[in-house]
Amino acid sequence: MSRLVAVAFGALVVATFGAFFVAQRLKNAPSVVQRFRLTPLFSPNHDGRLDHAFVNFKLKRDDVVTVAVVDAAGDEVRVLADARRIHAYRPTRFAWDGRTDAGARAPDGNYRIRLTLLREGRSVVVPRRVRLDVTPPRPRVVSIGPFRASGPEILPEPDDAQATVHLLVPGRRPVVRLYKTSPGATRLVLAQPLPDGVTTWRWDGRSDGRPVSPGTYLVAIETRDKAGNRGFSPALDRRGLPIVPYGARLPGRGGIAVRYLGVLPPDVPTAVGQQADFAVDARQRPWTWSVRRVGSRKILAGGRKTTPRLRLHAPGPLSGVYLLQVRTATHATTVPFPVQAQEHSPVLVVLPVMTWQGRNPIDDDGDGIPNLLDRGVGVKLDRVYAGDGLPQGFAERDAPLLSWLDHGHHRYDVTTDVALATGKGPPLEGHKGVILPSDVRWLPRGLQQRLRRFVRRGGTLASFGVDSLSRQVTLAGGGQQLVDPTPPATTDLFGARLRPLTTLPAPTNVVESDDGVQFFAGTTGAFGPFSVVQEADSLGAGVDVVARAVTENPQTGRPVIAATRVGKGLVLRFPLPELPARLATPDPQVKGLLDRTWTLLSR
Repeated sequence: MSRLVAVAFGALVVATFGAFFVAQRLKNAPSVVQRFRLTPLFSPNHDGRLDHAFVNFKLKRDDVVTVAVVDAAGDEVRVLADARRIHAYRPTRFAWDGRTDAGARAPDGNYRIRLTLLREGRSVVVPRRVRLDVTPPRPRVVSIGPFRASGPEILPEPDDAQATVHLLVPGRRPVVRLYKTSPGATRLVLAQPLPDGVTTWRWDGRSDGRPVSPGTYLVAIETRDKAGNRGFSPALDRRGLPIVPYGARLPGRGGIAVRYLGVLPPDVPTAVGQQADFAVDARQRPWTWSVRRVGSRKILAGGRKTTPRLRLHAPGPLSGVYLLQVRTATHATTVPFPVQAQEHSPVLVVLPVMTWQGRNPIDDDGDGIPNLLDRGVGVKLDRVYAGDGLPQGFAERDAPLLSWLDHGHHRYDVTTDVALATGKGPPLEGHKGVILPSDVRWLPRGLQQRLRRFVRRGGTLASFGVDSLSRQVTLAGGGQQLVDPTPPATTDLFGARLRPLTTLPAPTNVVESDDGVQFFAGTTGAFGPFSVVQEADSLGAGVDVVARAVTENPQTGRPVIAATRVGKGLVLRFPLPELPARLATPDPQVKGLLDRTWTLLSR
C-alpha cells in the first residue's frame, strides 16, 4: 500500500510541474484578444448618463466567441453574445444594461467579462472590472443656523444676518435649490451650483437682489457620484418639486421662514375688562396697533410699541369678536380675538381655532413644509397666523355672520373650541343654541360627544361650515398641540353623509322642499343663486328631517339647507360658502332665513 501511495504522489508532482510549465507557456504566448476595453463604472438607472457598460476588443484570429458577464465569485450573470462568429482584427463591441439573464437588475458590485473562444478551446476571464452602481449618494441639509436650535430659521434678522445652511454633500457637482412651499403651490425660487466639498451655504432672504415675499421656504440639495447617480434631499417628483409624504416630515432640517410681521392672539376668550395678551413678531422694528370690532371701522384703542408683547384691556361691554391690527413701516397684519361679557346670553358662538390653526401654513418643525392637519401631521396652537393674519375664510364667512349678529342687536356669548376642550370660558351647558360660524373640521372626540349630547338633550346647533364635524384630533402638550388628526369619517357627527363641495355648472337656486318647523317662514323658500354647494346623500339614519331646501336640479335635488331633529334638539345646516356674504347685500331671503334661525336658536 505504501508503494502505491508513493507512486500516486509522484504522479501528482509531475502533473503539477507540467501544468505550471503549460501555464507559463500560455501566459507568455501572444494574446489572441487585443485592445480590450471595458467601461469601468456605470449606473443603469435610465437617466441617460452611463446607463450601459461597453465591452470592446479585437481578435488576432477568426473565432466563435461567447461573451458573458460574471460576478466576483465567477458565476455567470448575463450572456452578451452566444457563439458569435467574429473576424480577426475587426473592432467588436457589446453593451450590458445591468440586467441578468432573467431580466432582473443585477445587484451593485464588481463584475468581469469572460470570453470563451471555441476554436481556441479555452475561456479567458479578463482581469479588468466594471463597477455597477445604481445607489445614489445621500446628501442632506443637516441644520440651519445660527439663531434657532429647533424649528425653521427665521429671516430677516434685525442685523441683516444671513441664514447658514450646514450641508452633508457626498459626491460632486452639488446644486442647492430653494423652494417656496407656502402660501400657494410649491415653486422653485432659485438654483445655485456649489463647489465640490462644500459644507455650508448662506442665504440672506433675497432673490435677484430683492427681499422675497413672506412664507415658508425649503432648502434642498442635489449631488452626483462618479457613476452619475443623482442624490436628492428631499426626493423630487418628475416636475422637480419636493415629494411631501402624508403624515410624515421631510428628512433633514431645511426650513427657513421669511416673516416680516406676525401676531399670535389668545385662543380662548378674554373677559371684558381683563387683559388680553398678544405676542408680536415685528423683527425688532417699531410698530403701531389698533383695535376695532368685527364689522365696524371705529377704532376703540391703539398705540405704538417696540417690544414683542402687547397687553390690552378687552373692550366691552358686549360679547363679540374684535380685530387687532398691527403695522410696521412696510407690513400689516390683522388677527381676531374673542371677548366675553359678564352677563350671559342663551346663544353661544364657537370660533373654530383648531381648524384655523390646522390650516395655518406655518412650519413648526423646521423641515421646510407647513405643518397642516390636512397633511396628517400635528400642529402647534401657539403660532402666529400666516399671510394677512386672518384665518382661512374668516373675511368671507365668519366676519359677515358676526357682523349680522351685531347689527341685528343679537346678544350672544362667544368662545372657542380650544376653550371648550380645556374647560375655559363659557361652557355649552346653560345655552339654548350654538352657532358654528364656519368650517369645523377637527374636534377632539370628547368635545364631539359633548356637542352631540347638547343637541340630544334639547339644544339647537347651527352649522355654517363645509366638510365639518367629520374628523377628530387629539389636544396634547398641555393644550398647546393638536396631534393624530384623522381622515374624514363616512358620516359626520350627526350621521349625515355629505358629498364633496361641488362647483355647479351654472349658478343654481336652493329651494324649499318641505318644512315642518317653519324653518323657512318669512321667506319665499328660494335662496340663491349659488355657485358652490355641499349636498347630502343622506341626513342621517334614525333622524327626523323636519325641513330641507334642495338644489333646483331635477336630476339630483339633493338636500343642502336642512333642519333635522336629533333627540330633543335640532341641527340646522347651511353648507353654502357664499351664503354669509349675502348678508352684506340686499338679499331679503337670506336675511329672513337667518332671522328665523336666530329664533330657533334662542327660543
